[in-house]
Amino acid sequence: MIQAGLRGAFMLARGQAHGLMLVEDTALGARRSFWAAAICLPAFLALRLIAWSNGEAPARGVGFALVAELFGYVFAWVGFALASLPMAQAAGRGKEWAHFLAAWNWGNVVQYLVLLALTVPALLGLPATLAYGLGLAAFGYALWLEWFIAKEALKIAGGRAVIFVLLDLLLGVFIGGFVAKLTGA
Repeated sequence: MIQAGLRGAFMLARGQAHGLMLVEDTALGARRSFWAAAICLPAFLALRLIAWSNGEAPARGVGFALVAELFGYVFAWVGFALASLPMAQAAGRGKEWAHFLAAWNWGNVVQYLVLLALTVPALLGLPATLAYGLGLAAFGYALWLEWFIAKEALKIAGGRAVIFVLLDLLLGVFIGGFVAKLTGA
């Protein structure tokens, strides 16, 4: 199950829509795909610690910030799942939602790996301009991957897929802002 989901995600990450065949398309498969959150957690924590070590230390302390970030992490994963279901139903794609959610979750593993991999050069002394460019490239790639998964798994037009990406972005901004307010960042 995990291995197939990850293989499917890495195929999707290369623009191969047939990677969806490896991703479970049932409600149980959607639930199982939340293992991706556990797999991504070390990368998430590493990215937070890297940001804090670069002078962005939280005002209320690292311990409190870590708890707040973990709650935000969980709310982001669950929040997107809960918010995307009515959107899929409104688009007439409720039956495809479980497959979409599973692919979306497994796709997050790829996104976290790319973000982490492109953060390491900055730690090794890459000039700030180049590091910023790599960060921007990683962000652009993550948006493309989310769009591609939404388009292919829900079988919708590209314009409609953008709405799912925007939902994820808005949730991320809202939750990130709330966590930042809590932590004094």
